[in-house]
Amino acid sequence: ALTLSRKILDSVSYNLSELSKLNIADFSRFRGIGHAKAVKVAAAIELGRRRRFSEGLQRKSIGSSRDAFEIIHPVIADLAYEEFWIITLNRANRIKRTMCVSQGSVSGTVADPKKIFKMALEDNASAVILCHNHPSGLVQPSANDNLVTKKCRESGRFLELPVLDHIIVAGEKYFSYADEGLL
Repeated sequence: ALTLSRKILDSVSYNLSELSKLNIADFSRFRGIGHAKAVKVAAAIELGRRRRFSEGLQRKSIGSSRDAFEIIHPVIADLAYEEFWIITLNRANRIKRTMCVSQGSVSGTVADPKKIFKMALEDNASAVILCHNHPSGLVQPSANDNLVTKKCRESGRFLELPVLDHIIVAGEKYFSYADEGLL
């Protein structure tokens, strides 16, 4: 078991972030791991990710972009495809919920402002933080990211449900529209 573990870790250069990106098929390629064991290993990694996510929610209050990043990072940082999430907040900037808006491909996902605000309104949110990942590892926002942010900012103003930030997660780095003065 130790030899097999070393082979798996060696295949990702002992990088746990890269290990978390492996799927069942990837694990099944190692001699000694069948489908059932591969499912168990993938499930254990997912449990670790969820535990880290639940630890982040213990803080419950968002006071900075770093706080939002630490909440959403365990959820989307290691995905091989883009996902768009929102963090809904109450009037004291305490987290009400984190919700997945959409899942996409390696190069993008759809972030529909109507769906975003429908979810936030149904949650009786007082504010919202937009979040998505860039599997490419490039943290800079795309033209489409800028357009979605602008549409959501305008929609939020109209609905009196402000967008406090839009966080783009790329591995261990992040980009904050609020920090950059773009909101």
